[in-house]
Amino acid sequence: MIEILAIPGVILLIGAALLSFFSEKLRPVLFLVFPLIAAAVIILRPEGYSVTSQLLHYDLVLMQTDALSNLFGIVFALGAFVAGVYAFHMKELGQQICALGYAGGALGVTYAGDLLTLIIFWEIMAVASTWLIWAQRTPATDAAGMRYLIYHILGGGLLFAGILWHSVVTGSIAIETIPMEYTPANVLMLLGIAVNAAVIPLHTWLSDAYPKATLTGTIFMSIFTTKTAVYVLIRMYSGWEMLVFFGAAMAIYGIYYAVICKDMREILSYHIISQVGYMVAAIGVGSELAVNGAAAHAYNNILYKSLMFMAVSAVMYSAGTSKMFHLGGLYKKMPWVLGLYVVGGLSISGIPLFAGFVSKGMVIDAAGYGGYETIMLVLLVASVGTWLSVGLKLPYFTWFDKQDYEGELKPIPVNMYIAMGILAFACIFYGIFPNALYTFLPHETGYEPYTVYHLVEITQIALLTFVGFWLLRKKLAPELTTVLDLDWFYRKAAPATRLVFVEKVDTFYAHVEDGIQASARYLADKFQNPMRWLNPFTDEKNEASSYSPAMEVVMSFILLCFLVFAIIYFL
Repeated sequence: MIEILAIPGVILLIGAALLSFFSEKLRPVLFLVFPLIAAAVIILRPEGYSVTSQLLHYDLVLMQTDALSNLFGIVFALGAFVAGVYAFHMKELGQQICALGYAGGALGVTYAGDLLTLIIFWEIMAVASTWLIWAQRTPATDAAGMRYLIYHILGGGLLFAGILWHSVVTGSIAIETIPMEYTPANVLMLLGIAVNAAVIPLHTWLSDAYPKATLTGTIFMSIFTTKTAVYVLIRMYSGWEMLVFFGAAMAIYGIYYAVICKDMREILSYHIISQVGYMVAAIGVGSELAVNGAAAHAYNNILYKSLMFMAVSAVMYSAGTSKMFHLGGLYKKMPWVLGLYVVGGLSISGIPLFAGFVSKGMVIDAAGYGGYETIMLVLLVASVGTWLSVGLKLPYFTWFDKQDYEGELKPIPVNMYIAMGILAFACIFYGIFPNALYTFLPHETGYEPYTVYHLVEITQIALLTFVGFWLLRKKLAPELTTVLDLDWFYRKAAPATRLVFVEKVDTFYAHVEDGIQASARYLADKFQNPMRWLNPFTDEKNEASSYSPAMEVVMSFILLCFLVFAIIYFL
């Protein structure tokens, strides 16, 4: 029992349950304690440590540690702690409980050694994260949260169906690498994981929900769901070639929308899709270098993407909007937020001396070494779009463009700066000392990011992209527009779908119910007097006069036949 309580995910879930017993002043402090305890447990447990249990004839592995799980476990615990620092000023109990429970679900998935434990923590993540959207309490966020929940119910249902099918066929629920066989169980599980990884065309929940979540809720959401899915893909689907092409498509697709969007949080949301595409493509390549690249890029992405979301959320907290159309000229009033954002922007763009440079290069080179030269070029093109959209466009039109910002600004809490500072330091640290990260990767690596070729390549891309942006900046200027994604199709189809699958079905069942009730009334009326039912010539006004002894004989014979049949059947 004690071992179960020491599982990192369970520690955070216990913390979430205990928060409601403490005062508003103590809750933010207590929130930070549990990720630190979970991190300490992760560090102190040796690789190969496991916690097992038994359910019926299945062996449950509630916690299983190795290099890969510890890499993700540490960054998830760190992410929960830093996001808690950022949200320190936020006192709403519901958000605090759900954010900590959400992090607990992610850690539970990370250390799960069997599929049943995985699906339980997987669903905890879905339920807890939904509240971080609904907590905004507007009609738009109510609808977005419901769409988000439906998507994740679909994903969880597909995953669970695949798990059940897999357990019946193989007799095992252990988490292991699945051979590239397109069996129904394998495909169902892959589809369920793909929903959480925002693999196109199953991605629209992300770009729809993340910009509408609460300011602090968005930070947690940017850390856990997609990266947990990446972790599970590494565990189970490394080397599945189809993921190479889906990942490359995600990288380009997310970049395209990041370039044309005009809302800061929408831009960063689409960029999550693009960056996860790099990881998915690397998982599809499946080599040791590629798997290391996917894991390292997921780790770094949590750092710099959280930093960027924190910066734009700080702007939104102060200015009251995330629309770049209403911003500009903030560089004099928010210089520290600008500087911290730029660290994240340089990291995600793969600029030397920043974290993204040491992991993105690993992914791109792994594609080339694996024989996917075209995919390598696609990922390089996506790097151009990354630098253009979040490295140049977003900061330019948010902090510059105009001479001065004329609106009212609310002071930004100190805890927000502290959280951003921690992540900015980490982005620079791992960029300068990549071996500090490489040491903890699942496979040994001798990859050297700082080669002359790599430095020249990235410098050329960065300079040429900057020149192109400067020449075309007026074309990229923000304006009030609506960007349509693939969800347009199912939103347009929603009325017809509701008519066919809801209203028509309701009408059909209503008619069936009316028919059953009418039949019941008819039979009840007839069986008040069985003689009247058997004799169609009965006079209802004078039933006694129409009684016939022959009818009694017929009825007795029928009952006798029924009794004989029942005895023969049951004997």
